[in-house]
Order: sequence, then structure tokens, then C-alpha cells
Amino acid sequence: MTHSESETNSQSTETDVVVIGGGPAGSTASTLIAQKGYRVQLFERENFPRFHIGESLIPETYWVLERLNMLPKMKASRFTKKYSVQFVNANGKQSAPFYFWDNKPHECSQTWQVVRSEFDTMMLNNAREQGVEAHEGVRVLDVIFEDDKAVGVKIQEPEGGTREIRAKVVIDASGQSGLLMNKLKLRIWDPVLNKGAVWTYWEGAYRDTGKNEGATSVLQLENRLGWFWYIPLHDNRVSVGVVAPFDYVFKGRGSHEQIYFEEVEKCQAVKERISTGTQITGFFATRDYSYRAEKVAGNSWVMIGDAFGFLDPLYSSGVLLALKSGEMAADAIVEGLEKDDLSGEQLGKWGPTLNEGIDRMRRLVCEYYDGFSFGNFMREYPEMRGTITDLLIGDLFTDKVDKVWEPMEKTYREGKRTPGMWKSGTPPEIAANKLNELYIPDGEKP
Repeated sequence: MTHSESETNSQSTETDVVVIGGGPAGSTASTLIAQKGYRVQLFERENFPRFHIGESLIPETYWVLERLNMLPKMKASRFTKKYSVQFVNANGKQSAPFYFWDNKPHECSQTWQVVRSEFDTMMLNNAREQGVEAHEGVRVLDVIFEDDKAVGVKIQEPEGGTREIRAKVVIDASGQSGLLMNKLKLRIWDPVLNKGAVWTYWEGAYRDTGKNEGATSVLQLENRLGWFWYIPLHDNRVSVGVVAPFDYVFKGRGSHEQIYFEEVEKCQAVKERISTGTQITGFFATRDYSYRAEKVAGNSWVMIGDAFGFLDPLYSSGVLLALKSGEMAADAIVEGLEKDDLSGEQLGKWGPTLNEGIDRMRRLVCEYYDGFSFGNFMREYPEMRGTITDLLIGDLFTDKVDKVWEPMEKTYREGKRTPGMWKSGTPPEIAANKLNELYIPDGEKP
């Protein structure tokens, strides 16, 4: 390296906000901040399009997509339209679909099943159109701190050189790699929601018709130890994966292919649906530990999306939580920049609201794994259909849905549930515990 090259690589540039990661959380936060006229530089380590799981949107994403000016793009896309979600129990009995429109007759009640490589590229390009300087193939090596304040990042450029970017605020949207979470040792693991998943893609498999064509289906294994997702995508493709406790899925088992088809044999409804299809990809697998960080922000830094927390994929809440955390963080950052207050208190003021929403979705997840049956519950408490649908829509940030928990717990206390995934019987109150009481610290990973 010549002296001039070294000098160039060591130079620092400045911006208002640096965003680490170009997924839905990063593109959301960067777009909303750039809309207010601030300089935003985003660094994504991969080159888009790139594969990612998490394909099913839920209706509450609508309101963030509207702010991002993404709705016209979504409406013009080839993504499969989604109007409902339905559940199939271990006996193969299918619940009535939960139609979002019946509960909320608004345009937002039609959402989409997306191919994430396409959706994430659309989101990142949309950010560029609104003023974000987005760089792909650039790895952020570290967040630079002076005392307890983030002041920028160190990046590795595609050609190999490194340099520093100084910023007033650093947003970590680096996904499950959790750059800041790991650096600051903030990750806390969920001791209950420890899953594994194996999935693949099919072409020509069963698809329903009419407004049910794009429905997400959750199909329980006959042994009640796990469930399959069944997500119809465009181009006549379907994403089909199994989720169950990690040890059950992977310990002492064979290849991913063997595991997958052994579980298909335990779910007749899935076996029938894929029987007409052709498998068009290999198998994918992941370990789905649920976790959250102790806090969402500190002085001049914020964590959003999976860089803050990950929740079990049962109800497809991942993209919603990415978009909502990106939106909430952006609003707090813009306000902080306007009043020259970039303290952790200011930048993280939205944290309690986000955590309350995640807690509600987590509680619904735990209810399902403790043997909760949507069909049985609706027959016993038909007046609760709207509230259940609110939760499935993603209306998580209001206490109006909390009236559903008491009747749910009643079915548990009265022995009206078939034991679910937690054979020993998880106490029903576990999901109601507060974050710092329930989760276990980093370094004590289960």
C-alpha cells in the first residue's frame, strides 16, 4: 500500500447518522430520518438481493410502509396477497380462518407474503430514493466509543481498506449477529423459547383459492412437539418449514433432509399439501433462540430489529417488529437531533412500549406451546374472536387486547388443554413475567 493510499484509508468522514445493516429495520430507520433532511449513511455487509427467511407480513406493517412511501411499490409488486391466518391442530382439524378484514375493515387488512430477497431490495432502494446513502458489500468492523458515547464506526471497504465514519448517532440494525449487543454484553436469552427449524421450498404444491390462497397456515405435528409453517409465495411456490425444540429437531438425528421428511410423516395435512409439488431448493436450517437486549439505546447509539431482539416465528411478527422498532427509533432520534439531546434516555424512550408489544406476542406464543387451541377457544369464547384477531394482526402496542389473557389462562387452569410442546407443563404465568425476571444473562446461554 502506498503512503497516499494509507492516508486516504485513514481519513474520517462525517454524517448525522450511521446505520449498520440494510434489512427492514435499517432501511426503515434510515428512510424516516432522511425524510427529515438529515444525512444518513447505511452500510450493508452483503450485496442485495440476498436470501433471508421471514416471509410473511402481518397487517400492522401497513402503517410503517405508508410512512416509508412503500405502499405503491407493494401494491404494484407480484407478492401474494394475504388476507388471513389459520391453524390446523394435531388431529388435522382446521380452524376457521381469522380474516383480518372482518375485524378491521380497512385497506391495511390485506397484507403480503413476500420473498425477502425482493422485499428487502425494494426497501433499500426506496431508502436511497429518499436520500439515504446506502453502501453494499461494506462490513462494519466496530462501533467507536469515546467514554460512554458512540461517535462513529470503523468500516472495511470492498477493496480491503478501512476507514472511520464519524456520526452523531449510530444505529445497529445488524441482525442476529448483534454487533453492539455482543460488544456491550447486553444479550439476555429466553430460557423457554429455544427452537430449531428446517425448511425448503416447493413448486406446484397445494394452494387454496380466492381470498384463502395467500393465507398463512400453522399446522401442528401429530405428536404436538412442533408445527409447520405453510406460506404461499408468488411464482406458484410455497415455503414449508418445521419448528420444534432444538434438541428434538437436531440431537441424534440425521441429515436435514431426513429430519424434514420424518416430521412431514408426523403431519398428514402437510404431507397431503406437498404431495402435488416438486421440491425446488435444498434444505435450510437455523437455531431460533429467542432473546432480547437489556436496553434499546445508550448515549448516541440505538439497537433495532433482530440486533435488539428475536422472537419465535410462530405468528410472523419478525418484520413488524423490525419496522416498528425502526420507526420508533427514528422518531426518537429525529427529536433528539432537533433538541440536541442524544442521551440514552432520549434515544431509548420508546423501549418500554416496544417491550410491552413483544411481551404480548410472546405470551400468545407461549399459550400455543402450552396446548392452547384456537378452535376450542373460539367455540368457548366466541366474543374473543376480535381480540385474538387483533393480536394476529399485530395490534400489540395497546392494552385493549389484554382482556384475552384471563379466559386463556382459565382454559389452562381447568385442564381443558392437551399438553403441548412443554410436556412438563410450563406455568401459564411464565409469559407474564417481566423481561429482567424471565430472561437469563449473556454467558449463561441455555
